Amino acid sequence: MIENHQVKSIIIAGGGTAGWMAAAKLSQHFAKTDIKITVVESTAIGTVGVGEATIPTLRRFYQALGMTDMDVMRKTSATIKLGIEFKNWHQSNTSFIHPFGLFGHEANGIRFHHYWLKLQQLGEQSKLEEYSLGIALARANRFTFPAEKPSSPLSVFDWALHFDAGLFAKLMRDYALAQGVAHIDAKIESIRLNSDNGFIESLSLDNQQKIAGDLFIDCTGFNGLLISGALKTGYVDWSQWLLCDRALAVQSELVGEPTARTVSTAHSAGWQWKIPLQHRQGNGYVYSSQQISDEQAQDTLLQHIDGKVLHQPRKFSFTAGRRAQAWNKNCIAIGLTAGFLEPLESTSIALIETGIEKICGSFPIPYFNQERVDYFNQVTATEWERIRDFIILHYKANQRTDTEFWQHCRNMPVPDSLQQKINAYQERGDLLHFPWEIFHPDSWLAIYSGFGVYPKMYNQNVDRLNTDYLRESLAAMRKSIADAVAGLPTHQEFINEHCKVQPV
Repeated sequence: MIENHQVKSIIIAGGGTAGWMAAAKLSQHFAKTDIKITVVESTAIGTVGVGEATIPTLRRFYQALGMTDMDVMRKTSATIKLGIEFKNWHQSNTSFIHPFGLFGHEANGIRFHHYWLKLQQLGEQSKLEEYSLGIALARANRFTFPAEKPSSPLSVFDWALHFDAGLFAKLMRDYALAQGVAHIDAKIESIRLNSDNGFIESLSLDNQQKIAGDLFIDCTGFNGLLISGALKTGYVDWSQWLLCDRALAVQSELVGEPTARTVSTAHSAGWQWKIPLQHRQGNGYVYSSQQISDEQAQDTLLQHIDGKVLHQPRKFSFTAGRRAQAWNKNCIAIGLTAGFLEPLESTSIALIETGIEKICGSFPIPYFNQERVDYFNQVTATEWERIRDFIILHYKANQRTDTEFWQHCRNMPVPDSLQQKINAYQERGDLLHFPWEIFHPDSWLAIYSGFGVYPKMYNQNVDRLNTDYLRESLAAMRKSIADAVAGLPTHQEFINEHCKVQPV
């Protein structure tokens, strides 16, 4: 039982995106205290650096540090991300987009998709995506800043970034160092535990230095040198639902103009990402080693890259899941150390953000006790499980019949929490939303619709609306969105005007 453990020094083990984001935010949070923050990072150790696509929450993270969108985009060679396009996931030769935005116009307390469903049953041929401004912008590869005060829900959309994760980590590093964070460039050789309570006391480094601390943030990646290596914290394995356990990543030359969306293309035993930056393109293949060899995976990846490959593909092995405790004794795991969910919905950096936010929320004063640790672990586990369910849905809902991998995913039982959501939607059209969910109902609607999953019935209160009026209203919505997109600058034109990075 932990009772009021005082924190005067925080040691962040590992740098990279997770470590330096934590250092930047915690230095701001504890700015008016005498807490000392130190990052132990060896420049001799490379970072994974796979994640280059984000979700809109990242913009709120760096804005809270006083950074502007355009400044961050210029410094990270970023492009706009309006959502993710999923190719060949539903079936071969299919495509749908999960946007950062809404579908249609809710009315009388009834979600829009119920009105759309009624017209579908009456023979209406429109697609649900025609009622999303975010999707229309992504399809047209156009962009402008969202309206500060949208005139209607049809005008609502959000956006994120594709960026160079290494450059973003440098941006966070520069901010943290300017705020007084100390940096020690060294490798961790051993970890000393307190013999009485099992807390981490100090780290011994390869420069002969020993550094003690009160709170340790473990950002050492998959291995988890502190949370797992020293504290022997267990791991919750989710590979029974998420079969992919390997990834190959490679950068290539950018061909043509960058798209304002991430592209995820399903292959025989997994999926390939395509992430355009201003100066290059990121590519990767996430796959199941039980269904395909590393050599076959690499051949598949390279065959589906347009431009010249800039280096040999890097291989990563992982087990989908999370630490049994994100906070164990006086150590908190952040980033890849806390667990791994494949980057299908760009949640890796988002989980770094939320982990850091929960750390800040745990310290209104520089003490912690067992109650705070337990609450942190409870909400962290819940948040990871909600994202896990969202990702599993992408596999479960597929209708591919070409390989054992996709057939297995379609037929496998899923967690009860996900099955509850699927049942509620299919039976009544309800989009359940639980606490600690990153993805909101319209995101779930985008996935259901993209995979052709529809409710058996719509809300019968829709019948109170005159059918002709309903048809006219939906036609007006489609026209409004099409007209709004037609006159906007292209994605490349927007970048050229606002945040173009000049070639070195």
